Amino acid sequence: MYYIFILGTAGSGKTTLVKAFADYLEDNDMDVAIVNIDPAVESLPYVPDVDVREHVDSHEVMRRFGLGPNSALITSIDLALTKAKEIKDEMDQIRANYVLVDTPGQIELFAFRETGRLMASLIKGDNKAVGVFLLDGVLSKEARSFVSLLLLSSAVRFRMDFPVLNALSKVDLLSPAELERIKRWSEGESLLDELGKIDEYSFELAKTLIENLSSFPVPVSATKFEGLDDLYGEVQNVLAGGEDFLTEEPNPRL
Repeated sequence: MYYIFILGTAGSGKTTLVKAFADYLEDNDMDVAIVNIDPAVESLPYVPDVDVREHVDSHEVMRRFGLGPNSALITSIDLALTKAKEIKDEMDQIRANYVLVDTPGQIELFAFRETGRLMASLIKGDNKAVGVFLLDGVLSKEARSFVSLLLLSSAVRFRMDFPVLNALSKVDLLSPAELERIKRWSEGESLLDELGKIDEYSFELAKTLIENLSSFPVPVSATKFEGLDDLYGEVQNVLAGGEDFLTEEPNPRL
């Protein structure tokens, strides 16, 4: 099985993309399972095969310990790890080509805390995995926000035990000119000029980020089902050297 972790800041479109990408893979005759590891989400557009909310309720944690929403979510993930055996038993029941993992919007879980890495390791086991970090397209229209999101993506990539790709979400909300400008920034053109007056450290940091950006983040729109072919191609390139997934047994839906 291949595991795909959808990561990103709150509101970047992770859950919507999980649903759209699951539909895309199923439409292409691949078996898909979905794992939700956000204990605070109230409703989902899909039915998860494994749901962390069955083991811990962030809202109950908030009431019980008198915590705010963010602290309650972080504490909930910590508590979920105490249910590692039960979660692992559930994961062992999954049989699918791809497992999509929907993650919380509190990106500090994966950028700064050991909890996120441990949870990801528990979920994927010994299987191959890749992360897809969503750069919110609306936020990315502003040069400094674009650089900040790249920094967050780099922090997540540094912490995780698997490769992390960048995808530009919500491209249906961008004009062609805005999308082209972000593409030019990704290629190192004009971004440093558009950052305005910044100190030398920030300048060199932004320069290094762009110089080490391997490619333009994959543009996707989960609501318009755009870019999913390209996203699948990038994911497959990491997981299987670009080869399409082939199962040893016939797909029962064929």
